[in-house]
Parts: sequence; structure tokens; C-alpha cells
Amino acid sequence: MTAVANDTRRGILWALASSASFAWSGTFARPLLDAGWSVGLVITCRVLIAAVVLAIPAARAMRGKWHLVRSQIVTIVLYGAVVVALCQTAYYRAVARMDVGVALLIEYTAPVALLAWLWARHGHRPSRLTALGALVTTIGLVLVINLFSGARLDGLGLAWAFASMVGAAVYFVLSARPSQLPAIALPAAGMLVGGALLLAAGATGLTAFHAGASTVHFRSVGVPWFLPLLGIGVISTGIAYALGMVAGQLLGARLMSFVSLAEVVGAVLAAWALLGQTPAPVQLLGGVGILAGVILVKLGEPAPEEAPVVELVVDDELERIPA
Repeated sequence: MTAVANDTRRGILWALASSASFAWSGTFARPLLDAGWSVGLVITCRVLIAAVVLAIPAARAMRGKWHLVRSQIVTIVLYGAVVVALCQTAYYRAVARMDVGVALLIEYTAPVALLAWLWARHGHRPSRLTALGALVTTIGLVLVINLFSGARLDGLGLAWAFASMVGAAVYFVLSARPSQLPAIALPAAGMLVGGALLLAAGATGLTAFHAGASTVHFRSVGVPWFLPLLGIGVISTGIAYALGMVAGQLLGARLMSFVSLAEVVGAVLAAWALLGQTPAPVQLLGGVGILAGVILVKLGEPAPEEAPVVELVVDDELERIPA
């Protein structure tokens, strides 16, 4: 097995592990929201807990490398503001105004939007297999989220959902961007920036901060409020973003974005396990469709020596990002 093939295999495993961690976020958050906790407070606690989780390993990895932070400050702020604060807030705001299925579908058009951007901005036309994989994956998404089960639409909710899609696309690009920083450093610093922005939004009244009941329920089981907060902060944020950063470095933005769609299937299974929301047969069929689409996208990837790159000017330096 070649080094490139081995990296790809490891990258897919890291991406799947990241997706599995992200998948629990909605299931952990739903009982808190149902118990009267505000969206803003749940998101802010989620990000700050993740910042604490990542702080120690990031600080150890940065020994002797703190001077690199200055050259990466624009990327760190962009990650914290767009990937962490905007994407998380936008998704939960969308869910508050419309069905989860519609919000998920729009957010997870990010891989297709990324393909379109690479084509329009940099002339990286996707192969026929990649385009077919994108189509099959989109159909699978529609089936998994059971879009045609009477979903409701809302204009502002749609705007928030598209904002979350932009945040997701930026996440894939920044995770794949070559950097001198250790892989864990960017998400750790991004959590600090995002947490500070979310706290500022709460302090100024832009976001409502209020706690609800001290006991929340998964199915009929009552648990203390801090357990789901720890779950969403540690598992679905800190660990998930750290694993995603490693996956992005190994896979590149395009392939990583499609493998990460496994999160949608994981979210359905997580809701089944803890909330009793049994998936319909059509959703299981959609999961197979997503898997088939990812395989087609992988088969349509160019050879390593032909792989396109994305050029970005960050911190006054030209960066080349594997697509």
C-alpha cells in the first residue's frame, strides 16, 4: 500500500470518527432546549467547554512554537468567527424556526457548494464520477432527513440555514489548509475566539442567555443539566473538531467534506438511541445512498500528482490548499 493510499485510509477513519462525534450534538442539545434553555446559552457553553478540553493538549503541542501564532492570527480569527460562532449559531437558529430536516439538508449542501466554488473560482471542473457522486449523495441526504414528511419552511430560517452552510464550507477548507501549527492548535484557538464572541453577544443582549430546568430528559430518563452540556462540549465539539482537523490534513477539503456527510446518518441513529426517534426505512436507504455517493466521489478524485489546489491569500502569504 502506497503512502498516499495509507494516508487516505487513515483520513477517512478520522473523518468518520469526527462525524460520529458531531452526530451527537443535536441529540445532546434537544433535551436542554425542550427544558427551556436558550439557544445562545447552550451554544456558548458548548464552545467554552470545548475550549477547556482542547486547551491543555494544544498548549503542550505548542511548546516552542508560540511565535507561529502571530503569522496565523487571521486564520485563527476566521475559524473562530465563521466556523465556530457563526456556523453553530446559524444552525441552531435555523432549527428553532424550521424543521431539522430542512436545516440539515441546506447545511450539508456544503460539499456540493465547495465543488461549485472550486469550479467557478479556480476552474477545477469535477470529474463525471465526482459529479455523479455529488448527485447520489444529495439524493441520499434528502432520504435520510425524510424531507418530504411535511416539513415547514421559514424565510429567516432558510437564511440562517444557508449561513450555516457557508460556515461548514469554510470549516472544510481551513481544516485542509497546510499549516505550521500543530493540528489541534487551530480548533483550540478557534474555540477561544468563538467563545469570546458568543459571550460578547450574550453580554450585549444580541443573544438571549437563560437557563431552564435543572433536570432534563432523554426519553423518560431524567438526568442533571450538566451531563448533556458536557456531552455536547466534550464529545460533539472538542473531540469532533480536533479529529476533523486531522482528517482535513490527510484528505483535503473536497473528499473530507463528502465523508463528513456520515454525520447525518449518525445523527439519525443517535436520535434513535437516546430520544426514541425511530428511523424510517427510507432513511436507511438514504444512508446507503450517502455511502455510495462518497465512494463515487473518491473514485472520481484525481491522482495525487494531478490533484488541484486552492490558492488563498492569508496573512499576506499565498497558501495552496489541496482540494
